[in-house]
Amino acid sequence: MRDRSLDIAVTGAHARLPGPGEPDKWWAAVCAGEVLTSRLERHALAAQGVPEHVLADPSYVPVRGTVRDSDRFDAELFGISPREAELMDPQHRLMLEAGWAALEDAGCAPSGDALRTAVFASSSPSRYMARVLGNPAVSPETLEALSVGAGRDFMATRLAYRLGLRGPAISVLTACSSSLVAVHLAVQAINNGDCDQALVVAASVGFPQGGYTYVRGGIMAPDGVCRPFDAGAGGTVGGSGVVAVVLRRFEDLGPGQPALGVILGSAVNNDGAEGKAGFSAPSVQGQAEVIKAALRAGDVPAASLGYLETHGTGTYVGDPIEWTSTSRALRESGADGARIAVGALKANVGHLDATAGLAALYKTLQVLKHGQVPPVANFTALNPMVAGLRTPLYVPAELGRWQGPEPRRAGVSSFGIGGTNAHVVVEAAPPPRATPPGAGRRPSVVVLSAVRDEALLAGAARLSEHLCGQDEDLADVAHTLRVGRAGLLERMAVVGSTRAEVAEALRGGGRRVRGRAPREGAPPLVFLLPGQGAQRPGMALPFLRWLPGFGAALEECLGHLEPGLEPEVRRALHDPDFPAARLRETRLAQPALFALEYAAARALAGVGLRPAALAGHSLGEVTAGCLAGVLDLRTAVEFVTLRARAMHDCAPGAMLALTCSGETARELLAEARSSGAGELSLAAVNGPESCTVSGPAEAVAAFGRLVAGRVDTRPLRTAHAFHSPATEGAARILRSHLADRTGGQPSVPFVANARGDVVAAGTRVPLTLFADSVSATVRFADGLAAVRALFPGAIAVEVGPGQALTGMAAAAGWTSVALAPGKHGDDEPVLGLAELWTYGLPVELAALVPSAGLAHLPGTVFGGGRHTAPEARWETAAPAPATPGAPGAPRSRPAEAAVDVAAAWAELLGHTGLPADADFFELGGDSLTSVRLARRLEERFGVEVPLRDLVLARTLGGQIRLVERLTGPSALEASDE
Repeated sequence: MRDRSLDIAVTGAHARLPGPGEPDKWWAAVCAGEVLTSRLERHALAAQGVPEHVLADPSYVPVRGTVRDSDRFDAELFGISPREAELMDPQHRLMLEAGWAALEDAGCAPSGDALRTAVFASSSPSRYMARVLGNPAVSPETLEALSVGAGRDFMATRLAYRLGLRGPAISVLTACSSSLVAVHLAVQAINNGDCDQALVVAASVGFPQGGYTYVRGGIMAPDGVCRPFDAGAGGTVGGSGVVAVVLRRFEDLGPGQPALGVILGSAVNNDGAEGKAGFSAPSVQGQAEVIKAALRAGDVPAASLGYLETHGTGTYVGDPIEWTSTSRALRESGADGARIAVGALKANVGHLDATAGLAALYKTLQVLKHGQVPPVANFTALNPMVAGLRTPLYVPAELGRWQGPEPRRAGVSSFGIGGTNAHVVVEAAPPPRATPPGAGRRPSVVVLSAVRDEALLAGAARLSEHLCGQDEDLADVAHTLRVGRAGLLERMAVVGSTRAEVAEALRGGGRRVRGRAPREGAPPLVFLLPGQGAQRPGMALPFLRWLPGFGAALEECLGHLEPGLEPEVRRALHDPDFPAARLRETRLAQPALFALEYAAARALAGVGLRPAALAGHSLGEVTAGCLAGVLDLRTAVEFVTLRARAMHDCAPGAMLALTCSGETARELLAEARSSGAGELSLAAVNGPESCTVSGPAEAVAAFGRLVAGRVDTRPLRTAHAFHSPATEGAARILRSHLADRTGGQPSVPFVANARGDVVAAGTRVPLTLFADSVSATVRFADGLAAVRALFPGAIAVEVGPGQALTGMAAAAGWTSVALAPGKHGDDEPVLGLAELWTYGLPVELAALVPSAGLAHLPGTVFGGGRHTAPEARWETAAPAPATPGAPGAPRSRPAEAAVDVAAAWAELLGHTGLPADADFFELGGDSLTSVRLARRLEERFGVEVPLRDLVLARTLGGQIRLVERLTGPSALEASDE
């Protein structure tokens, strides 16, 4: 059994690499051996700013691995202004998006760092900065902003700041090996306890994303084709890309948290000077030692590897050095008889410079996950320089299944110019530990958010498509989106019992709600508490199903009911088959409604929803008084029971709802009285076009006939004329009951129905207020207007069954939500709570979305505009003719060889006045500088300077003689022929 205490899991990843943008399609292209670099059109390169004289150079190779829309950036998502975005290196902008996406893929909400997350960032040198700096008109202010926006010192710290990460933030720069060195440092930081989690991110994007000028003897391919380990290898090709991974200790992964792979060991070293032809030259010994060190660090025998992703640049000399060093390291570590397939991603996408190591790791994770070994693109035959070497390596020429040992293990190498080498050993991820089974399956709540409406809709469509093609557990999907995404302003929530239902709802065909959270924070919330008429049998069931704490609060309330009443109220609340006619009886309806509203309001506080004000209608006013603290629960239950009995005993009557204003209703009532229709009362003014009248049944019927055709009417299901003189007897009983009682001061403002105003918090009110409203007109519309004046922009939620008050509030211009409108069965409250979340209310989503496993899901859809600083758009002219001995000068004559070779040494090495025996390499020259020297001399003399001969000449005098020989009369005659 392996000791996993030092193993590091890759929990999330994101990559934007040359080729298809969708990960599955990109992997399919790599498996097919496709070359994903592009041959760029001359007009497109010119439009990007590549100077005409560069394009006209016959040595210019218009090939690169590109990423689309590298100038686009979702600045709004990160709270960055367009001008600040313009003065950021595009590489740093892409790293922000990649880091955000990788954290999402790991199930960690960006900007909500519950763990201490470190950042290790790498990028290539900023060609964008160089372009702006080259503008002669650039201002000092721009230069200052650019130094921060494009300076590599600030890329890791900017990531930490914009993503809200609190671990160490470190920029890592070791040339081509930078990002794999960063992985090693992240592994060490986690195991040393410097952080709990690490984000490793790298970007390499040229500005513009163009080709390159081929230099004979250099590392770039003359034909724009990278052929690693091939007999025809001639160099590498440039590429762009950004990759991010999230790392965490394997043992810290919770149940149901999948990993993309596990890092078993890693190592970093440097070649030093021994055995190297120059500073930029690779070393067999250094590369071999770092591989062996990584295997030792992971306690992994080399024979257990089945794949090795190489540095693989495709250079004729560099590849044999890597092949030799890797073969030696694996043989010496016990893999002599193994068959280890090699990979070389640069053949597909080009050399990504600082991002090359992370890109290689990303590809290797796909190999381990899918058990597929892609061919090395462009490979035909092995480089003859290593063809006879004893090696466990082989180059796959076609796609094959995994042939190595199990569990699947692989190595990843990355070597930088200057000699910093890195190697990582990775294992396929084991299946995640199972999550504990939930307490009964119920519909899932899936939440999404974005900074813009179009991004929200695009994200919903992408998730819908994903759910139709994958088999993740829906509970895992819901949990991942709850804990692993930031809560942005544009919001959507859907409810469904299956992936198909959720996918359909995401497309707008099911239970879906949308809203926008205010930028300034959560809006005030007003509880609407309905009165009699909203009740229905079994009305407590939806709240019991979805509101934690509701059951306990309900039991507390029912415990205060009279023993003879409690069983009947309990059954009415819990049994959908309870006779509806019996529940319409006032003596039963009012206690049942009060108990439900009280328990629901208390439970809402437990999920983060506390009211700024309370607006109860009729009976709901008593619930509001209790919740505000004016009535304690026992007193309130006693009062409601007495109120219900007293009103039940009132004379029979009827009520009629009218679709008209209060003023119109009063005019119609006056007309009815003058016509002898009977004594009627305006029972309630609920909204701009909503009133109720009450009175004796015959009078109400006559009134209905009188106004027919002038206003819409609807009889209410009640046997009494509430809020009229007919209930004055009940009001007197209640006043007597409350006369010698003292209530508390309200902690929350609430609406006084009879007055149509708001009782302010801290105000002492007489308890008889609740008795007076029994026979008085309910001025609910005035009360709502008073609340809205106090809390502009408030959201109203109806805390109870039905949606009568929701409609009243909506008619008055409120944004309002009904928790249980009576349309969707027992799952209604969850949709209402989810809708409140979409409006920015602080709903504790954990109450709606139980903990489960994590799933790798589509993340944020990035958008935004194009951001290129105006200072980067300036015309560059071809270099002017230079003085003899300077780059770009007219071709020199053979007689000037001594002057021009010395001038080239001075330019490249900084030395002047040297003797003839001065040694190029002892003065600091190396193989890369030799390539540049050859290029300079070829430009000046118009002849080919063999790099091998130039290196062998070494001294100033020797190289002068070489140039004289190459440019002498015989050489010139030969070239003319």
